[in-house]
Amino acid sequence: MEAFFISAGVVAIAEIGDKTQLLAILLVARFRRPVPIILGIFAATILNHTAAAALGVLLAQWLTGALFQAVVGAGFIAMALWALVPDKDDPAAGARTAGGVFLTTLVAFFLVEIGDKTQIATTLLGARFHNILLVAAGTTLGMMAANIPAVLLGEAAVRIVPLRYVRIAAAVIFGVIGVWVLAATFLKPGFGG
Repeated sequence: MEAFFISAGVVAIAEIGDKTQLLAILLVARFRRPVPIILGIFAATILNHTAAAALGVLLAQWLTGALFQAVVGAGFIAMALWALVPDKDDPAAGARTAGGVFLTTLVAFFLVEIGDKTQIATTLLGARFHNILLVAAGTTLGMMAANIPAVLLGEAAVRIVPLRYVRIAAAVIFGVIGVWVLAATFLKPGFGG
């Protein structure tokens, strides 16, 4: 269950102020229909994060050993630095499609999440914990925990806590995980021969 709880916490914090959360606010401002938007976010996240966690597990199976664990640890530290960079609103993200609010949200969220901090974090968590189901379930819970209030409260949600502090908290969490992975890799008995 460690994989589930860490995955949920990391993504919930990293998602606050992220471009996909801004997309959720943009979609609710445009369509004013929260239920299909929430369902679209949920479906897109399950698809995207399951694929990302599977990629992480697959990479971890092919690339093993201390070098790969060091890369995973360094990846978390890189995510810590990236978390400090504010996201900007994507003006094309709110474009209407003929498929309705749910389909618009599903497609927009899935595409905007590709290469996003939370997707990369999900891949790294999959590589770290070797568990697609728990990682994808945890990151999906974290994504929903951050985005449901954004959808329901609209722009007011991002005014509650200054995004600068949220980005700093996310950076600290990513950094701690990165240092933890590196320390576990390099400080284990027998490392280096």
